[in-house]
Amino acid sequence: MKLGIALPLIDIHGDPATVREFAQTAEGLGYDHLGAPDHVLGVNVASRPGWDRNTSKDFFHDPFVLFGFLSGCTRTIRFSTQVLILAQRQTALVAKQVASLDVLSGGRFRFGIGVGWNPVEFVGLNENFHDRGKRSEEQVEVMKALWSEPHVKFKGKWHTIDDAGINPLPGRKIPIWFGGHADVTLRRTAKWGDGWIMLAHARGQEAEAEFDKLRRYVKEAGRDPATVGLEVWVSTAEGGPAEWRDEFKYWKSVGVTHVTVNSTYARGPHKRIPGKTMADHLKAMKHYHAAVADLV
Repeated sequence: MKLGIALPLIDIHGDPATVREFAQTAEGLGYDHLGAPDHVLGVNVASRPGWDRNTSKDFFHDPFVLFGFLSGCTRTIRFSTQVLILAQRQTALVAKQVASLDVLSGGRFRFGIGVGWNPVEFVGLNENFHDRGKRSEEQVEVMKALWSEPHVKFKGKWHTIDDAGINPLPGRKIPIWFGGHADVTLRRTAKWGDGWIMLAHARGQEAEAEFDKLRRYVKEAGRDPATVGLEVWVSTAEGGPAEWRDEFKYWKSVGVTHVTVNSTYARGPHKRIPGKTMADHLKAMKHYHAAVADLV
């Protein structure tokens, strides 16, 4: 089991001293990875009555810039986008950014991707919101080719590369994890993914049924389910040390490989902590690690 923690940027924001302290504290405690969310544009709620998701008031760093900075402030902790909205970005540019980050961090990057939900971002970034799912599949094919070969010839529905490549190459297979809860996300994970970041389900039969479904899809794709990781998010807002241990043991028993503490996420079954200060989040980080460290 790998234990990580998400950077609570919406609460603590992201000046250099703050994100450095958060990352170094997590590394010092023994956390395996740092997760970071992704949004480029936030809407003005004054022009959109009833909007109930991320807005322009929510703070997001560009994940590649953030992790590039933090890789120079840390030595061992790993980095994971959770999740980067791939289809609203140019594919070759993302492949280049991933390769550069992985090289500069010493191979500490895990690439979590999703299709996004906000058409405003896609319009603002000059990408098509309506074909984002299928297009992201081709994007994965293009990136894998660019990461593995010095020169690539590719002709697809959305991409053309005429005998060109990126430099530096990452020097290893970049782990690609898919985030989301739709059935098509499980099928993409089964075909191309190294893991699934499960966001929508609490522990119990519903989550187990989804894990079983993914394993079935992986087998149908001719792959070994044991090679595909499972990640869940937990929050310190739910229960205390005893309950955290019970939940951690449960996830371990059903085959989860990565647990990420995300104490700001409050959709679906998840709850956020009441406090929003750096002190609140450092306290939550330390208490959760102390409660489950011997179970990792």
